[in-house]
Order: sequence, then C-alpha cells, then structure tokens
Amino acid sequence: MTDYAIDVRGVSKRYDAHVAVKELTLQVPRGTVYGLLGPNGAGKTTTIRMLLDIIRPDTGTISLLGRPHGDRGALERIGYLPEERGLYKKMTVRDVLRFLGALKGLAGDDADRRIDAWMERLALRTAQKDWSTAKVDELSRGMQQKVQFIATLLHDPELVILDEPFSGLDPINAQAMKDTVVALREAGRTVIFSTHIMDNAERLCDAVCIVSRGEKVLDGRVADVKAAAGTRGVSIVFDAPPAGAVAAVLRDPALVVHGDDQGRRWEVETAVGADPNALLRALVDAGAAIEQFSRVQPSLHRIFLERVGATGVEAGMTGHG
Repeated sequence: MTDYAIDVRGVSKRYDAHVAVKELTLQVPRGTVYGLLGPNGAGKTTTIRMLLDIIRPDTGTISLLGRPHGDRGALERIGYLPEERGLYKKMTVRDVLRFLGALKGLAGDDADRRIDAWMERLALRTAQKDWSTAKVDELSRGMQQKVQFIATLLHDPELVILDEPFSGLDPINAQAMKDTVVALREAGRTVIFSTHIMDNAERLCDAVCIVSRGEKVLDGRVADVKAAAGTRGVSIVFDAPPAGAVAAVLRDPALVVHGDDQGRRWEVETAVGADPNALLRALVDAGAAIEQFSRVQPSLHRIFLERVGATGVEAGMTGHG
C-alpha cells in the first residue's frame, strides 16, 4: 500500500483558453497536515475539486488513500469543507447535522452521540446554551462555520480536505478550528487545506505546496523549504519604533533588501553579501536602542513572495480558483 494519502501525477485542467492547473504533481504523506498555498485564483480549489472527482482532470492521474481516482470506497472516507459555505438556514443545527450525517451512513443514537461530542468540543453546547436546538440562521457566521466543520468530521474521515477553512473567522473561532486540525493529525488523520494566509500554514503544516497561475512553484516539508531559502533574515526588537537615522539604516539597500515593519519589531532580509553584524553596528551608531537582535530563517510569507512575486499574486486575483 502506498504511504501517500494523496498521490497526484501530471494533472492538468483547462477551461477554454484558461489553464487552471498545469501538470501538477504532489504527494501528501499519511498522518500529516499539508498546505496547498497560493493567491486567489492560483488553482487551489480546482485541484481540490479534481481530487474529489467533482470535476475530471484533462490529463494525469490521481489516487486517494491508495485507491484509484473516483473510487467510491475512498471518497466515503473523506471529509470535505468547501470554500462556499452552505447550510439549510431554517433547519435546527441538530437536524442539519443529522441529515448530513445520514448522507455518510450515520443514523440514530450514534449520530446524536457524535453530534453532542462535537458540539461540546467546539463550544456550541455549554451549560449556558445548547445551540443544537437553534435554527441555523440564528447563529453567527463563525458559529455556522463551526457547524459545517462538524459536518465535515462527523463520520470520522481518514482524509480531511478543507478549502480556506479560516476565512472570515474571528481569532477565537479560528483557534478552535486550528486546535482541531492539530488533534486530527495526532489521531493519525491526514489533513490538506488550501489557504492564502501564510502564517496559518507555517504554524500548522508539516509540508506545503505553493502554486501560482496553476503551476507548482515549490513543495516539500516546511522545515526543508525554509532551510533551502537560507538565513538572511534578522529579527530586531527596538525599544521604540525606528525613526530618523535608525529608519534610514533600515532603508539602506546595501544592508537591507526588505523589512517588515511591525512597530518596535522588525523582520529584515539582509542584502546579498551583507554582514548582519554590519547592520547591527550601523543601527547602534545611528542611536538605536535594541532589545533583541537575532538571525532567523525567512518566514513562509517571505518565501512565498519571493517565489510567486507581486506579479504572480496580482495575476492570481482573477480566474478559476
């Protein structure tokens, strides 16, 4: 049996003159969290729909959980949260979940036990309020998204596919779903999620694939991707936001090619051939009071921008997802 939960080889999909996905190859190991990353319109959603046999690729092969593409047995072992949310708003939460569970073969007391467990786990059923009896349209957007997340996981899938799962969530609800993703990995499940938010991917993913304009830009374990990008990054914490001569040093192209301004904290990429110690000396000579100065690997966000570039991001804002 293959060690891959998902095995994609040379897959392409075209819509008339637009190439949504071009010769994509990727493998997702079992029991990992895998990020499919890219700007809007990069081909992420099209790829997911091909995985789920919603649309068929023009060329290439796909296998899921060691089974051929479209195998019904494999598809029944998958949980899918689409980017386009959809619940029956006039039904109660419990009735919606019972209905969606029945589509996956769950019924009766077993379905109710699972619904209750997930409602409590995601704080939708507490001593103060049981939202399972409320109609869906009485829930906030974040709560509705958690209900749909429960529907995705109710049948205990072996492979979970999430399309932009954290989009529009407040920090508390987003953290609850992130904690669940981590728990799924610890339970041996495989999770693949698409996102254009690099911070989420960096914190959650074991491995990633970055796509732009339908093509793979890079893939691999997050640690390996960051190591391959080198260590020209520097994290600096000042006692006050840089200004005057200090700010001028941070704009010096001989020392710095990019700086992320986060107030007192700066993430800096040093120029090719520039010595970080020279940057430190220049900042001190300019009068900077520095609380922390450390070399760091570039963030996934910085790697993404370097590999995709502003042109790729802008081009990815239209077309098929």
